[in-house]
Amino acid sequence: MTNKTNLYTDFKQLSRKRLWILCGLSAALLLSLWMDILAGPAGLSATQVLEGLINPDALELRYRIILWDVRLPDALIALAVGAALGLSGVETQTVLDNPLASPFTLGVSSAAVVGASIAIVLIPEIPGIPSQFILPLFALVGALGSSLLILFVVRISGGSRETVVLFGIALVFLCNAISSGFHLIADEDALQQVVFWIIGNLTKAGWMEVAIVSACFFLILPFSLRHVWLLTLLRGGEAHARSTGINVARLRTWVIIRSSILAAFAVCFVGTIGFIGLVGPHIARLLLGEDHRMLVPGAALCGALLLSMASALSKSLIPGIIIPVGILTAVVGVPLFLSLLFQRSRRP
Repeated sequence: MTNKTNLYTDFKQLSRKRLWILCGLSAALLLSLWMDILAGPAGLSATQVLEGLINPDALELRYRIILWDVRLPDALIALAVGAALGLSGVETQTVLDNPLASPFTLGVSSAAVVGASIAIVLIPEIPGIPSQFILPLFALVGALGSSLLILFVVRISGGSRETVVLFGIALVFLCNAISSGFHLIADEDALQQVVFWIIGNLTKAGWMEVAIVSACFFLILPFSLRHVWLLTLLRGGEAHARSTGINVARLRTWVIIRSSILAAFAVCFVGTIGFIGLVGPHIARLLLGEDHRMLVPGAALCGALLLSMASALSKSLIPGIIIPVGILTAVVGVPLFLSLLFQRSRRP
């Protein structure tokens, strides 16, 4: 009886510790959001920003435009995209049982590049659709099209994770080849636009983009939370999960559907931002363990925090210049991922 009491006490203490970690991540996220709003060449002080958030009419017109039409959408789209990639990454890694899996492993990002390349190089005109929406629309169609191909492969392979991973890798190479073909026929201006989009950039997002990505994340999050117990069991091994009555193939199909949708909406407006969906879940696992009740929201918070910090740094490192955030996530993400890899290898 004493052993059971001790186990229950230890479990309660561990759960309380993990809740405090989630609260700490949330506090860090708010601080990062504040720093991101403050960052920039306009010279807005913290007092002016706070006053402008509480009472926008108190600011001069130019500062009000900078705060509400530029800085706030940029800062909030970083949170929405980072959270979507973090959530997509943690579920992809779990159902594929692959620590290197991410939303881009499945080829979603590469397919979005194909769609964006078509929009930029061929410059199609679609009646009834404003020109500024054509690029994200084609990127979204490309990403969702790759998702349908992946689901088809999942269906014909019976949900085999090895087949899904291999098909995703093949799809990445195919999409890269198609994109390179468009680069060959693009003129200098179009090629520059494609490269700039591929790098990843948050500065062109507005309130509509923030609303769309945020709505996508909050619509899918409840479905992810509904499956937290099943995903936790799956981490114990596919054979163990099957022995408890879980339909692993169906679970894998649903997770791939929502992960692909999250990744598609995340990249279609801001370009391909790497390593957030890969590194964020690993940081959350180190902090919170494998209990997906904590890990799922933790991965979303870590993804949002990483991209928000990168967004703030992109405006602060070089005065007067905004570095594309995709460059920072790659430069910082590689050593961070390697350090996480070495920490895991040292564990007994």
